[in-house]
Amino acid sequence: MDYLSDVMKAAVWGEVPPQVPKWNTWLHRNLSETHCQECLKLDKCWFSKEKTPKWPHHPFCHCVLEDISYNGVLTKSSAECAYSKFDPYLFNTKKTYSHNKEILFNQWGYTVTEAKWLQEEVTKQGLKKYTVGDYMLGKLDEKGQRIGIRVEIPRRDKVGSVSFITGWMVYPNGQIKLVTPYGGR
Repeated sequence: MDYLSDVMKAAVWGEVPPQVPKWNTWLHRNLSETHCQECLKLDKCWFSKEKTPKWPHHPFCHCVLEDISYNGVLTKSSAECAYSKFDPYLFNTKKTYSHNKEILFNQWGYTVTEAKWLQEEVTKQGLKKYTVGDYMLGKLDEKGQRIGIRVEIPRRDKVGSVSFITGWMVYPNGQIKLVTPYGGR
């Protein structure tokens, strides 16, 4: 479930609504001549208060965390997921990658003909889970903050579903971009 569904359910059943999720934005302040590349990449990125990168990030860190409204997170966050992450990358249609991820998806009944559907589904689930704080912090370096988001898709080869971790990069103002459509189980 997500926050809005939980609020509606509580209203229907006369229960106490859930607490509004708390979010903050990382702000880099320019107070010295040198700047940490990692902090610069975090500037204006949004994180659930429970899943924010370590702050202060380093000794003499000038960054601050500022509260942002959950309404802003829900209405302004966005997810980008390039089709090329599925075709040719995931399904290896040009036979240029040695990852063998296409074998796993084929075992679940997926082929490149479902690449567009997978792209849309991963984008939809990624955004929904990001906005409720259902992500795992990953590696942070000069390229930025990575997060892992678990998605679930139905199996096409038999009854049931399969879930796996997708890899994303966090960008300013609530934007996330898919880095890898399959980062592990």
